[in-house]
Amino acid sequence: MRNIPVDLSGYKLRVVEEPSIKADQDGRVITAYGTDDPLYTVAVFAKPVATEDGYRGKGEELKVTLTTDPGQVEEGSLVELIGPTVSHWERDGRSGLTWKARGLKVLN
Repeated sequence: MRNIPVDLSGYKLRVVEEPSIKADQDGRVITAYGTDDPLYTVAVFAKPVATEDGYRGKGEELKVTLTTDPGQVEEGSLVELIGPTVSHWERDGRSGLTWKARGLKVLN
C-alpha cells in the first residue's frame, strides 16, 4: 500500500536535521515524478503528546520527503507536516516505511 494518510495530531514534531534538497548517491537532484520540481528531505523527532497522567512514551526520528520547498526552517523548530503519508517498501529481503508530506508549517 502506498501513500496512506497519517494522523500525527497526537505527536510533537521537532526538526533535528534542517530541510535540504533530496539527491541520490551520485549527487543528482531527485525530482517529483513527471516534473523538474526538486524534492526536499527533513528529519523530525516525533514525540507523543503527554497523556492526562503525564506519560509521554518514547519518540522516534522520521526522515520525511517533502514535495514543496519548505523555506527556511531551523533545527529545533516545532513543526506540523502538511498532508503526511506513509508507504511500505520491500527490497532484497529488507523492508520499511517511507514518510512523505506536501510541506511543513513552523509552529513556534
